[in-house]
Amino acid sequence: MAGDAGHATVTHTVGPEHTARAVGSGDLEVLGTPVLLAWLEEATCAALDLEDSQTSVGTRVEVQHLAASGVGATITAAASLTQRDGRMVIFEVSARDGNEVLVASGQVRRIVVERERFLSRVPPVD
Repeated sequence: MAGDAGHATVTHTVGPEHTARAVGSGDLEVLGTPVLLAWLEEATCAALDLEDSQTSVGTRVEVQHLAASGVGATITAAASLTQRDGRMVIFEVSARDGNEVLVASGQVRRIVVERERFLSRVPPVD
């Protein structure tokens, strides 16, 4: 993971466990959109500099998955903080493969929360 104030990148190699077939989002042996989204969100989390008592939760995602990536491809997900309004933070996100092909682009919104307070509001599971 690499990052500085408001910007971060994460790099992953697509494995068999990351394919659409493996995660149930399709039947092809290519990077599944849910996995790509998780990597983009990972980059947004890395771009935030929060106090230990804080964390962030995703609230809105608008991402276009533009190109297929096979097993073995290297994907770099990037996030740049573009707007902060109180607790809400908005990131522009993108992902590129090892050949610099744009694999995905879009926007992710997160809300900064107090960790303990947030968890105290999660209903118990019976």
